[in-house]
Amino acid sequence: MTEFFMAMIPPTATAQEHKVAVRNGKPIFYDPPDVKAAKEKLTANLARHRPPEKYICGIRLITKWLFPNDGKHKDGEYKISKPDTDNLQKMFKDCMTLCGFWTDDQLVASEICEKFWADIPGIYVRIEEL
Repeated sequence: MTEFFMAMIPPTATAQEHKVAVRNGKPIFYDPPDVKAAKEKLTANLARHRPPEKYICGIRLITKWLFPNDGKHKDGEYKISKPDTDNLQKMFKDCMTLCGFWTDDQLVASEICEKFWADIPGIYVRIEEL
């Protein structure tokens, strides 16, 4: 099992924000600057928590996204506005793969993702072997 908390303001840019340019009649996909910055922020923070060995079996990924409280919500209140959890998770798992948490994110067979307003922002992560 791996468990950690990354104290940070979670990025709100998601993998769904890819852009497309056409060069010589061919589409070229790229990340706009805010998505690139979000990936770099996640990767830098995740790298500090990389397990000693990659997971190679089925896993359950529990993620709690804690967004800065805007003063209109109670600490720990569910956040029911954008970004969507599925969009947050896609880029997050890609960054975890890049950092060497597992051989491939296809190993994530069970996933619990929640997002909250919080007085202490960050991302809580728990990885359990199935």
